Amino acid sequence: MNATHSELVVVTGASTGIGRATAQRLATDGFHVLAGVRSEAAAAEVKAGRIEPVLLDITDEDQVAALADTVRADRRPLRAVVNNAGIAVNAPIEALPLAEWRRQFDVSVFGQVAVIQAFMPALLRSKGRVVNIGSTGGKVAMPSFGAYSGAKFAMEAISDSLRREVEPFGVTVAVVIPGAIRTKLAERGNATGERLIAGMTLEQRARYAGLAKAFRATTESWGSNGLDASLVADVVSKAIRARKPRTRYTVGRDAAVMTRLTHLVSDRLLDRMVRHTMGL
Repeated sequence: MNATHSELVVVTGASTGIGRATAQRLATDGFHVLAGVRSEAAAAEVKAGRIEPVLLDITDEDQVAALADTVRADRRPLRAVVNNAGIAVNAPIEALPLAEWRRQFDVSVFGQVAVIQAFMPALLRSKGRVVNIGSTGGKVAMPSFGAYSGAKFAMEAISDSLRREVEPFGVTVAVVIPGAIRTKLAERGNATGERLIAGMTLEQRARYAGLAKAFRATTESWGSNGLDASLVADVVSKAIRARKPRTRYTVGRDAAVMTRLTHLVSDRLLDRMVRHTMGL
């Protein structure tokens, strides 16, 4: 499928990282990209020839509805919605306050569902596509990643259900599963983790001290050894432009290996492998 400037694509979470790289790649492909950002400063940085920044907090129903109205009023068809916006709230399950669980799911599940619901009428008209940005965390849940992985696992199920509901009407659904990528998400996740550790009891801090150290080392390694976000953007482009897109795409060797391992080894063996990988 060839891209033209007469088609729209919505990309959420486009201020930095995967979202920004995806907006840039799709603009290069020839789409007019409505790039969701959280601030005027980010909008100024993202704005380019075919990239039109829009203020979009996906947990704000009014902002989501306003962008859907903009798309509805535009004569150009909506080729795709790229659900990328998300956060990482990481801490041991015992010590993670329920308010933080709700924040993780509000953004990374309910916000994404809100986007899908808002733009589905336009996607049905254009026989467009939904591309959800997943994670290896949606396949394998590592220690301290319970809330983040819980949200990603939920979006895997939602993506499957949505695909089976709307593909008979011409709307296709794909999940892109990146492995370790150099983005600010890990940095923000570390900062959140430090804040949550400070709120633990002394007993909890002692119990999870080793895990906290391993978690930090793991996420920092992603920052130094992870792939560039542009590689994810290339795969998103493929998922949008392919005549017959796959239901899932992995990005990076680690993502390909982890998604296959879940079908090949026992839970206990996978537990040991995960702990070894994190240096526990």
